[in-house]
Amino acid sequence: MAKELHVVRNQKDTVFRMLFREKKELLELYNALNNSAYHSTKDLIIFTLENAIYMNFKNDISFLLDSELNLYEHQASYNPNMPLRDLVYIAKQLEKYMRDESIYSSTLVKIPMPRFVVFYNGTDRQPEKQILRLSDAFEKETAEPELELKVLMLNINFGHNQELMDKCRTLKEYSQYVDRVRKYARVMRIEEAVERAVTECIREGILADFLSSQRAEVIAVSIFEYNEEVEMRKIRESEYKSGKEDGIAQGIARGAALGEAETIISLIRKKSEKGFGINEIADILELDVCYAKKVLDLLAENPDKTDMQVAELIIGQV
Repeated sequence: MAKELHVVRNQKDTVFRMLFREKKELLELYNALNNSAYHSTKDLIIFTLENAIYMNFKNDISFLLDSELNLYEHQASYNPNMPLRDLVYIAKQLEKYMRDESIYSSTLVKIPMPRFVVFYNGTDRQPEKQILRLSDAFEKETAEPELELKVLMLNINFGHNQELMDKCRTLKEYSQYVDRVRKYARVMRIEEAVERAVTECIREGILADFLSSQRAEVIAVSIFEYNEEVEMRKIRESEYKSGKEDGIAQGIARGAALGEAETIISLIRKKSEKGFGINEIADILELDVCYAKKVLDLLAENPDKTDMQVAELIIGQV
């Protein structure tokens, strides 16, 4: 089945995308990941969505090779939702792939095998590699999910996944370049840091041809990426602070509720021990009869629990 070549040009590029939108470098990365030895780029077909943004999600690089549909994503911040995002991507990709086929026919429609990889180089600590699963997002846990999607997430920060780096020189030198930009950005303005990193890398043979031929664009994109990364970090820190404050407030509220519930349960217990019935207890303590019955049932079911422990059960059911 013949496929048209579509390369993303209408979205804000990253240095990673700039590097690997070329078939030669993309094939080098694929071979390094899969321990393969493909030499010709003719069989590699870039298959990125024509509309780079679908449902506000950016699709970085996807391509066909040897009956595999590979979806590669670059992430500068950890995103646990990548399996869900890739589910959206692959559905749209397969819809595009099968546009000349009918899934209602009696003939089995063959599709390429999907593979999903995230290349992570954010500043938050992450393991060398990990598998993100769609089933982790299910509200209800199941031992055997009927729908699953696995994403391989690789840490490509400098010093990580050394074996992969040794197999893919372009990825290794990209890692070195990013590390140098971040190092200089700690002590000087980002514009100066990027200029210095680019100049040094060219002089030392790190991505030399790429940086020399696209110097102006790389500098502009690197500055944008760094500022975006810093802004996202600030947003995450703000969300964490807000969440922490909300948690403290909720804890205080829960503590107050527990204290009040413990007092009421203690009174209900004492009245019950003195022989008062449910209606009488509810009337004396000015409680809802159903609430009084729920407490008495819990006391009967949990004779060894303290008033506070029963209060925790009540709060948990509310």
